[in-house]
Amino acid sequence: MLAGLAFLLCLFLPAPRAGAAFTICNQTLDVVNVAVGQETGGVAAEDETWKFQTEGWWTVGANQCVNVIREDLVNRYIYVYATDVFWQPILSGTTDMCIESRRFAIRGIHDCWQRGHQAAKFIEVDTLEQARWTLFLTTFGP
Repeated sequence: MLAGLAFLLCLFLPAPRAGAAFTICNQTLDVVNVAVGQETGGVAAEDETWKFQTEGWWTVGANQCVNVIREDLVNRYIYVYATDVFWQPILSGTTDMCIESRRFAIRGIHDCWQRGHQAAKFIEVDTLEQARWTLFLTTFGP
């Protein structure tokens, strides 16, 4: 079980066009499950929360990386939620977004419970408006 989780944001040198745009690397000794959220735009609604979408799950083994967004990033902020293999949250975020217990893509981040989803606290990752970004998950002792 994870004793604690910290995250480091690191930008690699620009990758070739075929490279991933947002990659999550698990540098822990445990398997993690990851969901991501981002603004999708294109929605003309009064409620800004409809402009966001969450997707999951990607399973990232120990010392492995997964490409979660394959296109060049168009949003400065990407939101990430991660759990351990027992579905316990391992990232403590402040942005409420919706998830499911199975693979999902959910439009909108409001009223999760009322719409039949679960609410989770995602961390906000500032990609500094770069086209490609890598998030490293690392553990540390107490």
